[in-house]
Amino acid sequence: MAYVASTGEGDALDFRDGHFYGMTTHARGATFLEPAARAVVDAGALHARVLVIDEKSRVIRSRMTSQCAAGTGQFLENIARYLGIRTDEIGPLSLSATRSEVCSGICAVLSETDVINMVSRGVATGEILRGVHESIAQRLVRLLRSVSAESTVVLTGGLANDSGMQGAIERALASDGGRSVKVASNSKSVFAGAIGAALWGEYRLRKLAEAERGEPVRAQVG
Repeated sequence: MAYVASTGEGDALDFRDGHFYGMTTHARGATFLEPAARAVVDAGALHARVLVIDEKSRVIRSRMTSQCAAGTGQFLENIARYLGIRTDEIGPLSLSATRSEVCSGICAVLSETDVINMVSRGVATGEILRGVHESIAQRLVRLLRSVSAESTVVLTGGLANDSGMQGAIERALASDGGRSVKVASNSKSVFAGAIGAALWGEYRLRKLAEAERGEPVRAQVG
């Protein structure tokens, strides 16, 4: 290994050569996977944030959820466990529902209480999941609006492969008048942070090699 790059919790690794902040790695990974991307929704296990970026992956504006864990992947995993389904069933079941059951978007505890009540009333699993997705999506779309996101949005992080989450965001954007915003889908989006870290690591290694050879440092990102 010529260079080991880390991101996220990887700064605890003692064998890393460089560590890159998660915001910049997700921005870089998003533009690598979708060159037209000008915004990122990073929906991870413990937090969610939105980024507005330029064509060189630079973060222009950003916002993070200020409320509790109700908008995270860990929350959805807890709901799936309670409903007795696998995490890979969440998206398809949500998309198969023709209606949604309203779920609290204030906090995880209230949302889980809502889900318990829905199950006791015999509400279909797909309708419950669609309601949970829509609650999270509305919060994410408010964040996108707060940073004036436009053009193509890439969903990254742990929820990137959740088709139900993507569908809910698209519906929330449409109902919010966001027809100028497109949600891009890529099977590798869940790895955007790691991909971005690898690309920044390669760039850093190349710049170090150029400096050793006495070559001028160029501004272009590799």
